[in-house]
This record gives sequence, C-alpha cells and structure tokens, in this order.
Amino acid sequence: MAEQRALTPRAEDFSAWYNEVVQRGELAGYTPVRGCMVIRPHGYAIWELMQKALDARFKETGHQNAYFPLFIPQSFLHREAEHVEGFAPETAVVTHGGGKELEEPLVVRPTSEAIIWPIMADWIQSYRDLPLLINQWANVVRWEMRTRLFLRTPEFLWQEGHTAHASQEDAQRETLLMLSVYRRFMEEWMAMPPLTGVKTEWDKFAGADRTYACEALMQDNWALQAGTSHNLGQNFARAFDVKYQTEDGSHEYVWSTSWGVSTRLIGGLVMSHSDDLGLVLPPKLAPIQAVIVPIYKSDEGRGQVLEAAEKLAGQLRDVVRVRLDDRDTVNPGAKYYEWEGKGVPVRLEIGPKDLEKGQVMAVKRFAPDPKARKVPIPDGEVRSRLTEMLDAMQNELLATAIKRREDNSHRGIDDYEEFKEIIATAGGFVYTGYCGTEECEASVKDETKATIRLMPDEDFRSDEIPAKCICGKKAEYEVVWARAY
Repeated sequence: MAEQRALTPRAEDFSAWYNEVVQRGELAGYTPVRGCMVIRPHGYAIWELMQKALDARFKETGHQNAYFPLFIPQSFLHREAEHVEGFAPETAVVTHGGGKELEEPLVVRPTSEAIIWPIMADWIQSYRDLPLLINQWANVVRWEMRTRLFLRTPEFLWQEGHTAHASQEDAQRETLLMLSVYRRFMEEWMAMPPLTGVKTEWDKFAGADRTYACEALMQDNWALQAGTSHNLGQNFARAFDVKYQTEDGSHEYVWSTSWGVSTRLIGGLVMSHSDDLGLVLPPKLAPIQAVIVPIYKSDEGRGQVLEAAEKLAGQLRDVVRVRLDDRDTVNPGAKYYEWEGKGVPVRLEIGPKDLEKGQVMAVKRFAPDPKARKVPIPDGEVRSRLTEMLDAMQNELLATAIKRREDNSHRGIDDYEEFKEIIATAGGFVYTGYCGTEECEASVKDETKATIRLMPDEDFRSDEIPAKCICGKKAEYEVVWARAY
C-alpha cells in the first residue's frame, strides 16, 4: 500500500507529479535494467482493457491477429534504406547467441515491417489474397536515452497493424479508417480527445508516403503523439519484392499500410485526467469501477455492516467491476487514500448510520463540481444509480478535456513574436499558416522547442487560415504547433 503523503502539485512540477501519480497508483515502477519499467498489475489491467476494446474494433473491420519474430536479420533492415536511416540510432543488435558469434547480427525489432513483409510475400500470390489485414500485439525495443515511465522506455508494448492492398486508393482508405478507429477509441474510452491530421514530409514515419497522427493535449499544455497510421505506398513492397497477380495476369507491387498505438496511451491517460490527489481513470478503463468500504468502530457493528457490504457486492458484480475492501488490518482513511490514488471512479461507504437510513454513501473520484462528489443513494437504487453515475463521469471527463483543449488552442497566429510568447507562457495548440519548408520548421524548433504536430484534417481546420507563415513567407498550409513529449 502506498505511503500516505501529498503529491507534488501539478502547477509546481508537472514531471515530478506525473512520476509520483504513476507510482502511487501502482501502475509501473523501475527495474535494475536502466530505463526499463515493470508494468504492475493495476497498470497492466488498464492495458488489458485497452487491448480488449481496440482488438474488438480491429476485428470488426476485418483484421486478424498474428505473431511475427522478435529478431530481424540485419540485412533485412538494410533492404529499406529510409527505414534503416530512421531507426538506426534506436536499434538494439544481437551479435552472439549460444556462446558463439552469429553469422549475421540480429536486430531486436523496433517495428516489424522488415520481418513481416518477407513473410507476407509468401502469403500473397494473386488479387484473390488481397486485402491482407493483419494485426500483431507485441513488444518492441527502441534504445531511448532519456526515459520516462510509459512515455519513453527502451522496451514497450504495442499493437502494429500491417495490411496489403491491390490499389493506392484502397491503401489510403485503410490508413484513414484506422486513424478514425484510434480517434474514436481515444474519445469514447479514454475521454482523451485528439486532433487528427497528416504529418509534414520531414516528420513522417521512415519509409512511409504519408503519416497521419492523433495528437492529444495534456494538462500541462504539451502535446502527446498518441497514435499513428501510415500509408506506406509501395515502398516496402518494392524493397521486399511483394507482388500479386492481377485479374488480367500481370504482376504488380502491393500497396501497404501500417498503424500502431502503445502503452504510451497509459501515460496519456494519467496526464489527461489525474489531479493533485492522484490517478483519475475514465470508468470504461478502470480495472475497479467501484470499491465498497465497510465502516465500523467496534466488533459490535462489524457483522451487520460486513453482511450489508457483501450483499451489495453481490448485487453489483454483474453490472460493474466491483471490489469489496473488507481488510481488518487497514483503517478506512488508509483505504480511501489507496483507492483514490488508484483512480477508482466511485467509492461506496457503508456504516452503521447508513444502515439505519437505508442508504449507501457514494463518493465520486471526479466531478466537475467538487461539492457534488459525495452523494447518498437509497439501498434499492444503487445498481441503477451507480451505472448512471459512471456513464455521466465518462462523459464529464471527455467534456472537460475537450473544453481544456479548445480553451488552449490559439488560432490564426501569424506574428512570430506573438507565437513565441504563447509557446513560452501559455503553451497549448497553436494554429498558424505554414510555408511548407523544412528550414522554417527547424528554425522555429531550435528557437522555441515547439514542433509542427500535424496539418489538421477537415474536422479541426480553422475557418480562416492565415495568408502568411510565421516566418513571413506565403502560407501553403495550416499547421498545429506545440511543445511535445
């Protein structure tokens, strides 16, 4: 059980607060391997709920799960030159195995295109084999030098989709479809509303024609890239000679996509909703949605209170994920502290006075009005009122996050001095015109540490786009800038 002490306030040190929330909530911890983390049971239970929700959506859209090797022959990685250039600084390489030097070094997968495409080449013979829609749940290794729990670690868990199509149009539809799947999941399950759009040419995935992203705004007004979907064109197909026979008998390279989200989403969940008391979880992703805490001062009232608490737990198990905390070795105050720190959406208190009144006291972990956190519920209404309460909390968290994102979105900025002032003080998403040159973005990044997160799609574009870029040149696009994790 976590030691009872106050967290560092978010306003004082957001980074320290984040690390303390993760550890107080028993989501993850450090290991003897530098930079690597252990995902604790409570954190892994959140990941399992994410997996279940996403996996259902992948299968609804026709995808199947498979599993591919962890190790990639180094020569395979070098067959796609851009891919190697993009990942070379982050790769871990195995040179010895079984006590002997390997004939060819093996790269521990930073992503799986270079091992998947040589294998899928054998699966694809004709147009009848397309589309091929594959997803993999796996771990990957990217040798990060500056690490932070969930956000950047040398090893992390993720899913990676890999698909092959007969046409460029089909591949583009798949790319945008999976982007929309991610966006809906982040909104509906995480209550973390992202912007969606396309990355600039210099920020796209190594080996992709186009990269689309979900960018969410955290409570410190920094952005988090929460998911990406890539149209790979025929780049990997050409590198690994993946062709199919068309209906007229000719042979063409397939068009491919890849897309993925990772355990980084748990970090986004923490930074989107949690407060200075600890973790706040959207009910849909809370491993425990309600905890029942019996309260008694002596053995005299213990039996009746525990009997009522056990009965209530039995009534709720088929409608919510409920835990009865009947530990005699921990006092109620310590239990409150523990479950609050773990982000349990609702605490149900039952004591002798509640039995007399025929009620249960519900304490909500999150409410837009803090005065409305504590609500008495008549015994006969707990099942229905609790599910209503959880649904309302899910919606309130989303509404709060949307309002925070919009309140911290600055549109129509065309003056560089104003731009720098916003980035240095308020932060948030800054919409500007953009000339389209790599030099412009690099210069702004060097001076302000802000980067172009994406060119927003039609759902997020401004009604009017500035005519000029913040560098003074004519604007060709609208982009969104932010400091980012």
